[in-house]
Amino acid sequence: MSVALRGVTKRFGAVTALDGIDLSIAEGEFACLLGPSGCGKSTLLNILAGFEAASGGEARVRGEAVRKPGPDRAVVFQEAALFPWASVLDNVTFGPRMAGRPRREAEDHARHLLALVGLSGFEGHLPDQLSGGMKQRVGIARALILKPKLFLMDEPFGALDAQTRMQMQELLLGVWGAEGGTVLFITHDIDEAIFLADTVHVMTARPGRLRSRTRIDLPRPRDLDVLTQPAFAAYKHDLLAQIREEAGRAQAAIAAAERAAG
Repeated sequence: MSVALRGVTKRFGAVTALDGIDLSIAEGEFACLLGPSGCGKSTLLNILAGFEAASGGEARVRGEAVRKPGPDRAVVFQEAALFPWASVLDNVTFGPRMAGRPRREAEDHARHLLALVGLSGFEGHLPDQLSGGMKQRVGIARALILKPKLFLMDEPFGALDAQTRMQMQELLLGVWGAEGGTVLFITHDIDEAIFLADTVHVMTARPGRLRSRTRIDLPRPRDLDVLTQPAFAAYKHDLLAQIREEAGRAQAAIAAAERAAG
C-alpha cells in the first residue's frame, strides 16, 4: 500500500479539522479528494507531506511513518511558487542540485521533463514570461525531477481558465501514464475528479471524515470525450448529490455558530 492513514485526527485548539480519517491508496493509484470548503482536505495533504503533525492516529507512505517532509513526496500547489529570478531550467533543477547531483546530469533530466510537459524551448525564460498554465507545467516538471513515489497535488489547476485547465488535466494524465507514481489530488471540481481518478474519496463537512469511496471504472487512456459518456454522467450525479448535502451541512453549521455568537 502506498498511502495508509489510520485514525488520523487533527485539532487546532478547540476546532477539530479531521476526525478519525482512514484512507488507503494503492501503489500507482490516482486518487482524488472531494469535499466542501473547510472540510480539512488541505490539512490531510499537509499531514501526508510532513508539513503538519497529526493530533492522533498515524500516516504512513510505503510503510514508513510520516514525521517530516521528504524527497519521496512531491507537493504541487495551486500557485507554482517558482523562484522569480531563476530561469525555467534553474527552477526545475534546483532540488537535485541542492541534493548534490551534478549540474549536467540534473539539466539533462530537466530538459527531458520539460519536453514531456510541452516546454521545450522555454528553458531560459523567467517565470514572469510564462502564462499560468506554463508555470504549472514547470511546477510539475520540478516535482517529477525528484522522482517521488507520491505526488500530493492541492488544487493545482484551480486558478486556471477553463480551457487551460482541461489541457492541463490531459497533460497530467499523459505525464502520469509515462512516469508512473501514486497521486493524491485535491479538487473542488467534480468533473475534474472523475476525469482524472481511479478512485474518488468524498469528505464530510467539518469535522472532516471520509464519507465515501467511489471506484471510477472508465477506460484508460482517457480523453475529454469521456465527459459525454453516460457512465460519466452517472458518477457525476452521485458525487454531486453527496457534495451538495455536505455543503448544506457546512452552511447550517456556520449559521448556527453565528446565531450562538450573536
